[in-house]
Amino acid sequence: MLVNPTAGAGRALRALPPITAELERLRAEFRVIETSSAEHARKEARASAESGEAVAALGGDGLVGTLAGVMCGTDVPLAVLPGGRGNDLARVLGIPVEPAAAARVAVEGEARAIDVAHVDEATYVGIASCGFDSEANRIANESKLIRGNLVYLYAALRALAAWKHASFEVTVDGERHAARGYSVAVANSKAYGGGMYLAPHAEIDDGLLDVVISRESSKLHFLRGLPKVFDGSHVDDPNLSFVRGRDIRIEADRPFTVYADGDPIAEVPVEIRVARRVLRVMVPTP
Repeated sequence: MLVNPTAGAGRALRALPPITAELERLRAEFRVIETSSAEHARKEARASAESGEAVAALGGDGLVGTLAGVMCGTDVPLAVLPGGRGNDLARVLGIPVEPAAAARVAVEGEARAIDVAHVDEATYVGIASCGFDSEANRIANESKLIRGNLVYLYAALRALAAWKHASFEVTVDGERHAARGYSVAVANSKAYGGGMYLAPHAEIDDGLLDVVISRESSKLHFLRGLPKVFDGSHVDDPNLSFVRGRDIRIEADRPFTVYADGDPIAEVPVEIRVARRVLRVMVPTP
């Protein structure tokens, strides 16, 4: 079990005792390693996978996305133990947030093969985005006073106040789409930001990436649309474009950091591709 001690402002560490108690009750053999960095986590996961040990990730979506890079293409399953702020992959896959229940899925669940998105040497499992989302993610990650899912709403409002529209060129499987506006997101999964269903039609095992382009509109219109993202009803907004493909390239008229699974992973211009059903993740048994 790889534990990110900083995940969720201590949420992962608080979840550790009930998880270990449940694993002991289930008589599951396990060992716990607190990770000191993303590279440390990848190194430990790689060593475990090579020795045939199942790996459990206790942390946020960023830890899962990081481990996906070394575990994809292997037969070793990854168990997701939600301990971050958003826990969106667990939400999409139906993995319980409650620690003991998540531990039971890790031991008694079944393995499901999901897609992994690649950005150069980095990998992610959820949604990568840039533009307005770059600013919102940066603010959320720097926030110390607001915790939990509310930090994403706070960050969005802060970012919106200072936002100036950007121009993007998005190439999807060779077809170019020019847009001016807020952001471009490339979704492997449906949700990000603690339950925001930005790409409700995205499937995590279909071998496709769902691209969401948020075009120019007033800040008031954008603000009114924010609550709709939590139930997916924003898809009818005429200022949003949805395109699907396997190979995506994003360019912009000014620098942006690309964030995925809550973490910065690249700088624009960026190329993103998807590998189909290469990561086995433990999910609840139907």
